[in-house]
Amino acid sequence: MLFDTHAHLNDEQYNEDLQEVIIRAQEAGVSNLVVVGFDRPTIEKAMVLADTFDFIYACVGWHPVDAIDMTEEDLQWIEDLTAHPKVVAIGEMGLDYHWDKSPKDIQKEVFRKQIRLAKKVKLPIVIHNREATADIVEILKEEGAEEVGGIMHCFSGSTEVAKECVKMNFYISLGGPVTFKNAKRPKEVAAEIPLDKLLIETDCPYLAPHPYRGKRNEPGYVKLVAEQIAEIKGITLEEVANTTTKNAKKLFGIN
Repeated sequence: MLFDTHAHLNDEQYNEDLQEVIIRAQEAGVSNLVVVGFDRPTIEKAMVLADTFDFIYACVGWHPVDAIDMTEEDLQWIEDLTAHPKVVAIGEMGLDYHWDKSPKDIQKEVFRKQIRLAKKVKLPIVIHNREATADIVEILKEEGAEEVGGIMHCFSGSTEVAKECVKMNFYISLGGPVTFKNAKRPKEVAAEIPLDKLLIETDCPYLAPHPYRGKRNEPGYVKLVAEQIAEIKGITLEEVANTTTKNAKKLFGIN
């Protein structure tokens, strides 16, 4: 039982073979997955997938890179969608200082609005962080995000930051990079953070784990992430799979 907590099966890279990708995921032991929407088109596709497949859930929000494009109507639409029983989180949201499409002040404003929305509708949040750790932690604290908690998606920070986030009611989610030979930080985080605070993900079609690095990622590869964490912690794959699935279901409110 594996739970891929962050997948983009709504990406056009799957237009030709989505059914085969889903079959391979189930064959690999993926029992649940969350498809993340981050703008109008991807949210719409995430909702269709959640409606079509029993084991697929949706996360809806607005990506920081595109923060400048988000309107009040978009925010209201996201709020309306949270009434859907298969919508389990708000996101991915956060800050991204790598790309300069959206000014930092607009990114921060959109981030704060989505945290407030999540608190209003009582759903956890999924955090996208690129080169913005200090500002993200500060905003999470200022907005009282601990109230709903959530996921530090595809975490690449230090164990110190990871522990700080855990104290704020966040799970640390590890993906493909934990399998990379030169990825020191994710391996340290996998070793240091208790298993009951960890989640696993693919972020597919991006960040495929070794030995598929550089190729298109898919949900079935989440097993390789779980195997790597099991190896680092010196425990069984079953223990990693069962505990991270239990963690995800608890966070998302899935029975």
